Order: sequence, then structure tokens, then C-alpha cells
Amino acid sequence: MAVPSEKLVSRPVELLADTRGYEDILTPEALAFLVRLHRFAEPRRRQLLEARLERQARYDAGVLPDFRADTKAIRESDWTVAAIPRALQDRRVEITGPVERKMIINALNSGAKVFMADFEDSSAPRFANQLDGQMNLYDAVRDRLEYRSPEGKHYRVGPNPAVLVIRPRGWHLPERHITIYGEPMAGALVDFGLFAFHNARLLHAHDRGPYFYLPKLEAMEEAALWNEVMALAEEELDLPYGSMKATVLIETLPAVFQMHEILHALRDRAVGLNCGRWDYIFSYLKTFRRHRDRLLPDRGQVAMTVPFLKAYSELLIQTCHRRGAFAMGGMAAQIPIKDDHEANDQAMAKVHADKLREVQAGHDGTWVAHPALVPVAMAIFDRHMPTPNQLHIKREDVQAERDTLIAPCGGTITRAGFDNNVDVALRYTAAWLDGLGCVPIHNLMEDAATAEIARSQLWQWLQHGGLTFPDHAPINFALFDQALAAHTHRLQVSTLPGARRAADAARLLSELTYADELGSFLTLPAYEQLA
Repeated sequence: MAVPSEKLVSRPVELLADTRGYEDILTPEALAFLVRLHRFAEPRRRQLLEARLERQARYDAGVLPDFRADTKAIRESDWTVAAIPRALQDRRVEITGPVERKMIINALNSGAKVFMADFEDSSAPRFANQLDGQMNLYDAVRDRLEYRSPEGKHYRVGPNPAVLVIRPRGWHLPERHITIYGEPMAGALVDFGLFAFHNARLLHAHDRGPYFYLPKLEAMEEAALWNEVMALAEEELDLPYGSMKATVLIETLPAVFQMHEILHALRDRAVGLNCGRWDYIFSYLKTFRRHRDRLLPDRGQVAMTVPFLKAYSELLIQTCHRRGAFAMGGMAAQIPIKDDHEANDQAMAKVHADKLREVQAGHDGTWVAHPALVPVAMAIFDRHMPTPNQLHIKREDVQAERDTLIAPCGGTITRAGFDNNVDVALRYTAAWLDGLGCVPIHNLMEDAATAEIARSQLWQWLQHGGLTFPDHAPINFALFDQALAAHTHRLQVSTLPGARRAADAARLLSELTYADELGSFLTLPAYEQLA
């Protein structure tokens, strides 16, 4: 059913790209729906982004994040989220990936309970990528998604596919190719709006959604805006109030202090929170960018067992289960290593230990990035979680105080860690500029979140000055320049993803690292150079 004609607005939309082939997605009715969402949400979205800057300025001045005094009543009162749909009652293993056609098919067929189709961190937001993704999901919802490889191999979604959950872009990201009255739309509203307009009614009719993952939230007010956008969409699309459901990624440090409040703002739609661990580490770095006493060591030393991450995950479990919501574990970034059995065994052992920790802590499910890891994670959760979920585990023993949640962890900054950050940040940025948002590097599936960690650590280690490696050699810009030049040359002469954009990526990484301020997101300046 189209949006009623009286809700249409007379040609306020401009499409600043070649849209031939996407007429079934960018229909006049769908564009009118986007206009309605934009006019409703854009002023408030801008205010919330400004509030982020103001909040960060306070942290830069020395203020430490903490629980809010004005929302104490929400944290201390008794309430629960609305009933969780049957399709989401068992989420023990979820697989994530970009909205590329073959990957969607493989993910839906992987044996995972849920597939998170990602328009955000594992996708480079070329306009064609985003619209192709919408077309692919349109076909998937209608059980007609197929793909034939150049070699002639045929792919098709089989019986009992994973439940589809969509992750739109974060509130901060623009979509410059769609303007409303001359203003770029929020990428979040484009991704959400097009998917909801074309698929929400059909999914609802089959008790399969629509379901969403909401990224990068920092405050309850940002969750409240999503709730209002979904309510508006339901009204426009003649869906019952509360039929759209959301899982929120707790992947920013400010958000960990507002988990009750975020669930409360979305209490008619919230079905859970997720430990977005890599973005969370990035947010820790960004929040404390001016705090020399809170620098972190090599990324490889910042495991989920360090105190501030352990407290974060356990507080998330306690919060969710008190409110009747699911507590989802984090991403296993490892991928199978086909040509080295010993290395592969070590990687799988890390996955096993991570998933065992999660299920024993009380998580209701976990994430993997590769289909081959689905049976590994599934076996662990099946063995230790015989029930569909663990809402009965309340974790009343958890006492996650403010100082524990922000405590730095011990460790060292090594030459290998420094060099790896340069390599990962460069290679991922180059691949992203070339249109790839999910890149295997050193046997890990890297996305924007892990690249953010790499480039943020480089900025901090260099900008604070006076830091040394364990052998007392200085960490300085000369070393960074040398490593960047070497890795850039190595990438340029390789056949690796992003090789042709190596020089562009190197310039961008150098600019971000030398800048006086740590850039809020790598993907914002990179978006201006996206091929």
C-alpha cells in the first residue's frame, strides 16, 4: 500500500546520482516517505549531534563519564520492555555482514538464528552499494534472492533461513546523494526508510519483523528519537504500534551509563542490547583522547577479560535481564585459516574461549563474522544454554561502579602493535575508499570499528608525546611516517583489496594522525573521497 496521497510533498527530493536500475526502490511513494521522516527527525537529529560535541568537550576538559542524576528514578524503578516476538526468542548465534547479494544468501543459509544485514560498519556507503543492498533485501524478504557467480555457481536461500535484522547507518552519517530541500538526508533514515517502506508490512504479516539493530547511540535521547521515528513509520505504513523492534548496540562509553534509560526510551520496541566491543574500545579511546592516564596498550592486549570490559559486559547482562531484554555478546573477528592448521587451531581456540566466557556469564547469544564459525559458537551455546535464552540469570552479583567502567588496563605499546595499527588502518581505509567495508587482514575480519581503534591509538600515542616502547625507543612521528611509507608501497604493489587507493588512504591517515584533534569518525572525511 502506498503512502496516502495527502502525505506527499511536491518534489522536494533531489537524487544526486545516476539511479537507473533502482526505479523499484526509489519510487515516488518511497521518496515521499523519506521526506516525511526527514522533516520529522532532522531538526532533532542535529541537536543530538551538537549535544555529542558538547559532551566530548566536557570530557576533554577533565570531566569523567558517570551515571545521570536526572534519570535515577528510571534506573531504580520497576518496569520491563514489551513482550519479545517469537521469532527472536532464541538468538544464540547471530551472523553479521554487508548487504552484498552472495553474502546475504550465505549468511541466511549459515545455520545462525539471526542475520544482521549491515548498512553500517561492514559496508562502504557508495550510493550504488546501499541501493543494491536494498534491492537484495527486497528480494530476500520475498524469497526470491538468487545469485550466479562468474564461474557459474548458483546460490539460493534455502529452507529455514536466519531471521533478518537490519542495521542502518548511525545518526552521524549523511547520505549526500539524497537531499531534501537542499539538505543531505541522514544515512540512517535512508537505510531505515527504504527498507521499512518496501518490506515492513510483508515481514509483519509473516511474524518476521521488521527488526532493527541501532548503532552508535550515546544517550537515551538518541534512542527516543529512534522510537519516535519508528512510531511515525508504523503510522504511515498502517502497522500496529510497537510492531517494529530494536536491539541497541552498546558501543559507546557514554551509553554504558544509560543502558536502563535507553531500554526505557524504547521499552515498547526494545528486545535487547548488544556488546559492540570493538566500537566500544574505540569510544573509550575517543572519550579519553585528552586523558594521558587512560591510554590503552596494543589492541591485542585489550581483551574482554580486562576490568573495564568485563564490567561493561556483565552490567549489560544484569541490566537487560532485569528489564526482560536479551543481552547479546560481541563479535568474534577470527576467520578460518585454510593454509595453516596450527594457526587455525589457535584462532578457533580463541573463539571457543570467548564464546564460553559469554554463555557462562549469562549472555543470550553471540556474534560471528564468518559462516564457518556458526557451528563453533552454536555448539558452545547449545551445550551451556539448553534454554532458548538466559533471562532467568539475573546477575545480581554484579557491582559495576563508575570507576571500574572507566578504569584503564595495564599493558605495553609494542613495535609490533604500532606497526600493525598502521597496516590495518591503511589497508582498511584503502579498501573502504574502493568500495569494500569488510576486509580480511591478518586472519581477522576487519570493519570500520577495528580500523577506528587502530587510527585512534596512533593519534593518542603520537599526540601525547614522550611515550616509548618496552626497549625505551621513542614513539614519534618519524617512526609513523616511515611505517606508513613502507606499508603504502607494499600495498600499492600488491593485489590486495584497496591497492589502487593506497596513496589516497595514506594521505587521509596522515592528515588524521597529525591533526590537533582526534577526528570523531574515520568514515566522515573518508566519505568525501569514496569512489
